[in-house]
Amino acid sequence: MADFARLLIIIGLVIAFAGVLVLIAIRFFPWLGNLPGDIRFETDNYKIFIPLGTMILVSVLATILLNIVVRIFRR
Repeated sequence: MADFARLLIIIGLVIAFAGVLVLIAIRFFPWLGNLPGDIRFETDNYKIFIPLGTMILVSVLATILLNIVVRIFRR
């Protein structure tokens, strides 16, 4: 049971760290979320936002960063 508690704490810390990164990214890169490919539907009753362009950009950057980190630590 203690292992499960540690796992939950680690998952919570990772989620909190990701939230902090998103807040920092929004502050320094205000154009994130307004890229071509980001889909927005707005009516009087609801708003739907699908950030496809932003997700692709973040995915490509994360892939490049992780590949660099793996190559550094593999040696």
